[in-house]
Amino acid sequence: MKLSAKAEYACLAVLELALRHDRSEPARLVEIAAPNAIPERFLVQILLQLKGAGFVSSVRGAAGGYRLAVEPHEISVWDIVQNVEGPTAPAADEAGGAGPGWRVLRKVWNETNRIEQEHLQQIDFAHLAEVARAQNANNMYYI
Repeated sequence: MKLSAKAEYACLAVLELALRHDRSEPARLVEIAAPNAIPERFLVQILLQLKGAGFVSSVRGAAGGYRLAVEPHEISVWDIVQNVEGPTAPAADEAGGAGPGWRVLRKVWNETNRIEQEHLQQIDFAHLAEVARAQNANNMYYI
């Protein structure tokens, strides 16, 4: 599966918000963008799209920012990819020719798409946040 930079940035932004979900203050744009090397102007567009879909909420003002509008365990990677990208692969039934080789390959592509979708539906952002926290703990150096 090949994802656009927009889909990857959207997933990184949601993961960053999931990591901060237990904090009372919202995350400022720079706090989401900087650790993930996401261009801020692009991130604003992504967050607006995620806000429109109900995944993210925003708080105005000097102490404003962004936070998840739903619990991290309720958001799958598939939810975000679908929201940002739309259908991730062309319907294999519509691609190619009508010969027997094409029909056989269509079955393969359809099955591959189904397996990818099922896998991404099983991965939620609470789990990804736990994995990220564990990796950060393992990367700490003590003097």
